[in-house]
Amino acid sequence: MFIICLALSGLTAFPLVSELHWANSVLSHAWLRRVGDGLDQADAQYPFLLYGTDWLAFAHLVIAVFFYGVHRDPVRNVWIVEAGMIACAGVIPLALICGPVRGIPFGWSLIDMSFGVFGIIPLLALRRLIKRLEAMPADHP
Repeated sequence: MFIICLALSGLTAFPLVSELHWANSVLSHAWLRRVGDGLDQADAQYPFLLYGTDWLAFAHLVIAVFFYGVHRDPVRNVWIVEAGMIACAGVIPLALICGPVRGIPFGWSLIDMSFGVFGIIPLLALRRLIKRLEAMPADHP
């Protein structure tokens, strides 16, 4: 499930301009309109700026590949789960520091922080299961 969520999150970072057009057609929210206007201007005048979100998407897909290693050999690759937990925890200070610097409304920073909070929950459970598996005797089926 975590792999699928990471991959979907990455794939949705590619079509940001069209996604914001869709979101603005469904919802009426000042911040979404502002973001959509900014993306439209960047796309029209400085499309190279959106290349950064392409790399963001790619990074999510690469991280999802790493988590496949956990699926294949959880005990050996528990470090990937732990690195994911560290990344989830890192979302909080990043949103609290960079959000205000970039003019992101606090409510939207809370949404960003929720990805770290909700992301770490399955990783904590997975780590606990892996540690149990690791503690099992080698001759256990």
